[in-house]
Amino acid sequence: MSRVFNFSAGPAMLPEEVLKQAASEMTDWRGSGMSVMEMSHRGKEFVSIAEKAEADLREIMKIPVNYKVLFLQGGATSQFAMVPMNLLKGKKTADYINTGQWSKKAISEAKRYCNVNVVVTSEANNFTTIPPQSEWKLNPDAAYMHYTPNETIGGVEFHYIPEVGNVPLVADMSSTILSRPLDVSKYGLIYAGAQKNIGPAGLTIVIIREDLIGETIPGTPLMFSYKTHADNGSMYNTPPTYAWYIAGLVFELIKRKGGLEAMAAINKRKADKLYAAIDKSDFYKNPVDKKCRSWMNVPFILKNPGLDKNFIEETKKAGLVALKGHRSVGGMRASIYNAMPEEGVDALIAFMQEFEKKYA
Repeated sequence: MSRVFNFSAGPAMLPEEVLKQAASEMTDWRGSGMSVMEMSHRGKEFVSIAEKAEADLREIMKIPVNYKVLFLQGGATSQFAMVPMNLLKGKKTADYINTGQWSKKAISEAKRYCNVNVVVTSEANNFTTIPPQSEWKLNPDAAYMHYTPNETIGGVEFHYIPEVGNVPLVADMSSTILSRPLDVSKYGLIYAGAQKNIGPAGLTIVIIREDLIGETIPGTPLMFSYKTHADNGSMYNTPPTYAWYIAGLVFELIKRKGGLEAMAAINKRKADKLYAAIDKSDFYKNPVDKKCRSWMNVPFILKNPGLDKNFIEETKKAGLVALKGHRSVGGMRASIYNAMPEEGVDALIAFMQEFEKKYA
């Protein structure tokens, strides 16, 4: 069977070049006689893999030298707790922006450790927009300000970096990291689960400014302290070695393909053509404010919801899979991360046009 175009929100499709390289190295990584999955994380072979992956990520993201890069476990969801545990530093309040389901989960977890000031929320608008900064109620004494640049479920995305003064800016970039260039120096901390734009599930990357490392709230487990991992090169315990290796192959591929500038051009083109196909049709609709539509996750609904089942069944037969919308939103959702080739988006658009002719 030929490979399908996988529009899953995560775990998402991986670049075919990376999968083929990993397959060729599966039983013998570069003459070591071992699979990467069998290596000691402290052996010279894996240490070389880990060091190169970090160096390549630093290069493609232009990460300043005063930031640590951590390769952790626990998913981005564990960061909902680790962020307040490590960044409160004696303060009692943190700022959060609520633009969707992942923001809500981060807020809910943070409330276990501090008072949460919800700077602004778009829940009344069904999370289809981002309120302007003129409406935000920032607390200049907050320990940090947290936001989710891209909401995978609702398909809402910030196309700018919020201005928060001297308060450390924290971002859950799980679904937007590596999709375009980014000024890391604007952030105190960035975290991202790997299973969308980086690699397999099981790895979480944290990029943290060094001055924010060190002080945790009382009772914080060692494994939930950034200092523990920073001091031990992300190897205080056995890290997710194979996911780290695959991530390194993805970083190498991005370098070969022209870096994040090249990724941005492709991603914008993919998103623009899919939104254009939706907008010119009366049969499909995207509910998100055009100013904050996501490049990565494109939700859309059919004029007749009774056709949703047909759409899903027929796309699957056409080799276009995982297009069903999240259960909390309904409709359809096309996740078009870095690894989704432009041909996949073209194939989806062609299918949508034929489906409309058939059922309109």
